[in-house]
Amino acid sequence: MSEIIPLFRVFDETKAKEFYIQYLGFTLDWEHRFDDSAPLYMQISRDSLKIHLTEHYGDCSPGAAIRVDLVGIEHFHEQLIQKNYPYSRPGIEIAPWNSKELCVIDPFGNKIIFYEES
Repeated sequence: MSEIIPLFRVFDETKAKEFYIQYLGFTLDWEHRFDDSAPLYMQISRDSLKIHLTEHYGDCSPGAAIRVDLVGIEHFHEQLIQKNYPYSRPGIEIAPWNSKELCVIDPFGNKIIFYEES
């Protein structure tokens, strides 16, 4: 086994792209629909992290969470704050297990916890 790709349930293509691509800096790798009225399924990536975003009912439950190991969390935090995104102003916290953590929650209730070991 070599790779894990998490799936997040999304409900609005425009809001998903605004959050993941414009705000978090992911790249849209590809999109798929079975036809023009079908739900969207897409892959986004940033560095070596890939995430699948799906509008398909039954693919996964909204409100999932993943942890992402990130070197340079303070620089990433500064990038996010400079974007002045109106729906998210995350901070860096020191966890009891002594890692720096930055949590963002997408418009659909999915959570990404970026962390850097101290």
